[in-house]
Amino acid sequence: MPALVVFLLAAALLMSGLKVVREYERGVVLRLGRITGARGPGLIYVVPFIEQMYRLDLRTITLDVPSQDVITRDNVSVKVSAVLYFRVVDPNRAVVEVQNFLYATSQLAQTSLRSVCGQATLDELLAERDKFNARLQEIIDTSTEPWGVKVVLVEVKHIDLPEEMRRAMAQQAEAERLRRAKVISAEGEFQAADRLAEAAKVMEGGVALQLRYLQTLTQIGAENNQTILFPLPVDLLRALRGAR
Repeated sequence: MPALVVFLLAAALLMSGLKVVREYERGVVLRLGRITGARGPGLIYVVPFIEQMYRLDLRTITLDVPSQDVITRDNVSVKVSAVLYFRVVDPNRAVVEVQNFLYATSQLAQTSLRSVCGQATLDELLAERDKFNARLQEIIDTSTEPWGVKVVLVEVKHIDLPEEMRRAMAQQAEAERLRRAKVISAEGEFQAADRLAEAAKVMEGGVALQLRYLQTLTQIGAENNQTILFPLPVDLLRALRGAR
């Protein structure tokens, strides 16, 4: 009976070394403290008490970078948040080179976000977001490469402006719209005056002016109104003007 118990315990101990590593995972095995490399996917065996396995997920990880207080180059205080996409490309370095690659990447993303956004003005930060996304990805990816981590994408998610700055920007936008409306109106008046001058040259003859006069009367009479018209011959008006 004791032999059976010992046999069952030994069998259970040996069976405990069987590990199933999923397709998107890798098992980094350390034997007596020395790394032997990543194993998997599939069924692998880890020698109990001699080998130790760290299971790593190779899928893309989505990391929400908390909102950071940033003072831009033109001394405007804003809150900027971002989202970071990265994955482990070298499981061995992700275990050996850094204690916790997830926490380290998160802290690096926060400090990089504050640093990059603080070097730009508010207008640049709002208008050139793609440029800052690429700059953040380059900085973070360069720093995480020794850890076996590849940064796939960085996106600035939200820029929270102070209420005073929002009102100032709204007033600026309104003033810009008014300026463009006045310019468009002035251009319209200029074009209308130019066309009227050309029309006056064409209508110098009496017949053209008479036809235009009759056309105007037709348009006014077609409308449903109570306007009273007193048509006068153009020749009479010309004679009166010549008498002066």
